[in-house]
Amino acid sequence: IPRKMSALADLINLDLSDSSEKIIAEYIWIGGSGLDMRSKARTLPGPVKDPSELPKWNYDGSSTGQAPGDDSEVIIYPQAIFKDPFRRGNNILVMCDAYTPAGEPIPTNKRHAAAKIFSDPTVAAEETWYGIEQEYTLLQKDTKWPVGWPVGGFPGPQGPYYCGVGADKAFGRDIVDAHYKACLYAGINVSGTNGEVMPGQWEFQVGPTVGIAAADQVWVARYILERITELAGVVLSLDPKPIPGDWNGAGAHTNYSTKSMREDGGYEIIKKAIEKLGLRHKEHIAAYGEGNERRLTGRHETADINTFLWGVANRGASIRVGRDTEKDGKGYFEDRRPASNMDPYTVTSMVAETTILWKP
Repeated sequence: IPRKMSALADLINLDLSDSSEKIIAEYIWIGGSGLDMRSKARTLPGPVKDPSELPKWNYDGSSTGQAPGDDSEVIIYPQAIFKDPFRRGNNILVMCDAYTPAGEPIPTNKRHAAAKIFSDPTVAAEETWYGIEQEYTLLQKDTKWPVGWPVGGFPGPQGPYYCGVGADKAFGRDIVDAHYKACLYAGINVSGTNGEVMPGQWEFQVGPTVGIAAADQVWVARYILERITELAGVVLSLDPKPIPGDWNGAGAHTNYSTKSMREDGGYEIIKKAIEKLGLRHKEHIAAYGEGNERRLTGRHETADINTFLWGVANRGASIRVGRDTEKDGKGYFEDRRPASNMDPYTVTSMVAETTILWKP
């Protein structure tokens, strides 16, 4: 068996550029739940630099819950290209969004509306920076129980696991590290990773990245993580509260700044932006991920879902402003409300719209 496995590995790692100009493009899109990622591959005649050089493609929307069987074709438009860490060489991953044959964005296409907001000249001039902290939980495939947890039982209480080291504290580091490097290889601006408070839970951060690119990168980072967990025989969960009870939930804290916030006097602009976010709290919460009410309880480093609070260095607030930002009088703030399963297209564009375009 080992010889057969190594022969298989050799074939998977074949370098096509030795024998052919052709490349493989893996087209990625979002399925009907708004969270399931789908992908399929096609051969292209040669290396590609820009999404505009790529053909549009289609898929069977009746199989993803996005179209009726009698008119099932959904068209995908290539929007962003990344290097493929699995196939390597000149092969690429392509993030797409989905349209009807008539060119209308389908209901699960959240990218289209986000692109409109980010291409608004007022928003573009503000050079919106995002840093998104994606928390996730690794589950054992057969039991759907977190990795490292005793079957049907619980590990010791939280405390030792956050940024922990050791076989009894850090579960799944090989997956985390493989993912970190694969993302950097792909051209995703991952700025770090850490073990989270609940054992079996981890986080990676994407950013600072400008505008819609931040959301494209989070989606492709999720895709790469899904592929790596597939190889490892582990299940990825983005549920905001995977284990009920006295365990931390999983969020996607969204750090944000505009050009004006980063310049002198920015703290005043930050305060005005936070005030506007407070006025639209309910709308934001409604768009910040399914099942978030199970996470935002006012415990485990969250504010209660019905309460809007902000504070300096306060992890129990809806919005946290860092000590440095207060001290420097400029910088960024962190929206702690989005759940781990939020759609980054929706969250990033909504934050920009409320803080830059919306007039109360």
